[in-house]
Amino acid sequence: MQDQARNNLRIAAIALMVVLGAPAAVAATFSGTVATNEGRPIAGAMVTAWSAPKDRKETVFTGADGRYALQTSFAGELTLRARASYFSDVEKTVAAKDGEIRTVDFTAEKLASAQELSDSMPASAHAAMLDFPSTSTKETFVSQCHYCHQQGNALTRRPRAPAEWSETVRRMEGYAAMVTTGEAREIAASMHKAFDGRPVRAIETYDASPELARARIEEWHVGDGLSFVHDAGVGHDGRLYGIDEGHDVIWILDRMTGSIERLPLPDVDLPVGGVFSGLQLPIGIFTGKHGPHSMAQTSDGQIWITAALSSSLISLDPKTKAFEVYPVPRGFLWKGGLYPHTIRADRQDLLWFTVDLSNQVARFDPKTRQFTMIDLPSRGVVRWMTDAFFGIVLKIAGLFPQQNLHLALSHHKWLNAGRDILTQPYGIDVDPVDGSIWYAKLMTSQIGRIDPKTLAVTEFDTPMVGPRRLRFAPDGTLWIPAFDSGGLMSFDPRTAKFTTWPLPRLAPNEYEIPYALNVHPRTGDVWITANNSDRVLRFTPSTGRFVSYPSPTRVTFLRDLDFTRDGKVCSSNANLPAYAHEDHVAAFVCIDPDSRKSVVDAAAAPARR
Repeated sequence: MQDQARNNLRIAAIALMVVLGAPAAVAATFSGTVATNEGRPIAGAMVTAWSAPKDRKETVFTGADGRYALQTSFAGELTLRARASYFSDVEKTVAAKDGEIRTVDFTAEKLASAQELSDSMPASAHAAMLDFPSTSTKETFVSQCHYCHQQGNALTRRPRAPAEWSETVRRMEGYAAMVTTGEAREIAASMHKAFDGRPVRAIETYDASPELARARIEEWHVGDGLSFVHDAGVGHDGRLYGIDEGHDVIWILDRMTGSIERLPLPDVDLPVGGVFSGLQLPIGIFTGKHGPHSMAQTSDGQIWITAALSSSLISLDPKTKAFEVYPVPRGFLWKGGLYPHTIRADRQDLLWFTVDLSNQVARFDPKTRQFTMIDLPSRGVVRWMTDAFFGIVLKIAGLFPQQNLHLALSHHKWLNAGRDILTQPYGIDVDPVDGSIWYAKLMTSQIGRIDPKTLAVTEFDTPMVGPRRLRFAPDGTLWIPAFDSGGLMSFDPRTAKFTTWPLPRLAPNEYEIPYALNVHPRTGDVWITANNSDRVLRFTPSTGRFVSYPSPTRVTFLRDLDFTRDGKVCSSNANLPAYAHEDHVAAFVCIDPDSRKSVVDAAAAPARR
């Protein structure tokens, strides 16, 4: 009788999954509890299943009663792990059989030592220990030392001698970290003092909200430990396209089958590092010449990719897998066209992208194959010098590969100006109301509007520092992450009014670095990357409330966010280098905020006992 009841329950569960839109390939169902030694339930614990080859992960969260429900597409001998803040990980090996429903309970012990507790904490807890001699040096550190990777994770907090820290800062300067000689010295000294190997003692508060119990996170490993999958976008075909800036490769993930295809970009007559070959790029990670960075797709299905290192725009036909390369125009003395960055398509299928190190926005017409280069206001003579002469500095530096000659030639050093020589137009998006183009200037804390017909430019100062990858909501509200300030801004283009919110932190002395955000086209919720604390944040404008989604992977640094038709928010885990991630490789990541699959398991739970 019990077997018959279980079979009937399994059939009903499968039928309900079909109705709810769950994936058809469900090999096994696991449910149970995560509790303390005393039997108290742990809310918000992560239960993760690894595939048998350990190249994929599926994670759910416990509710207030400590219960979880995980339906997996994996088969064979799997590893299940329970992870909760302040508790040791618990792993179990289980066999997943097709259609099987199993109960797996976890008992978690509190972390026994200060070192274990310190090691379990995200980078934000360790970075908070840095004590800089001045506020301006700390501001420079947050601005210039976080855009590629976390500071304070297991790799970056390794104790080093003062000379080694100085060499580390010098390497980051090679990859365009703009710091003065004094700031470089102070940053190296502060990191030597703070990252001494002793455990950090911090009290962090994690928000195990009710929404978390309905969420599910999927991860697919991609590339290798040196891959730098800078962006991931959802194609019209539902596949994820990963833009590997380090290896000049496009990775294509079929989420239904888990298969991943590798597409190398076409070769180009440039040295490794492209037009930036004179810089001491992270060679070994940057093995290519194009440096693909960001993607957008036009209505005809063509995918358009900015190539930051070769100063090109590249098209990809997803059906034929054919590429075409279009060099971005350069002006007199190599002025302009340096580091094509974020790209978006407007309603007429025109491509608009920021040109990060030339203070420009470019427009490309796929029909005529013509570029229009729009020079943005320089905001001062020192920044104008960068816009006018940085190209020739890179040209001269390129005669001495990887020697960082630009550090001696650039006026950010000999004028002691540091990051103040840059404007850095960064994120860009299209207003859904009037079709105007909006961009963010990272270093001058401005946003700007381009009239798509006249190309007239209007700029606004932002109330928070470091606007990065901004996005529009369907109602025309512009949402902006404030990287340097650790905040969120909204802007009404009709009234020119800003509203601001500080992002929730895990502890009062910590800081957050929101790199990108996107707005769900149906719900209007704003999804934000919280890259210093291994989280993604979800903000509901109508209530002003944040919900935190912790990552199952320590060292999570997400880039552009995109949405699938089935309601998931997806990105790429792109800390540089990828071997700093807990799993030591890059990954595609998708969060389903309301998987609804847990409804099936919750209903079935009493019958399994």
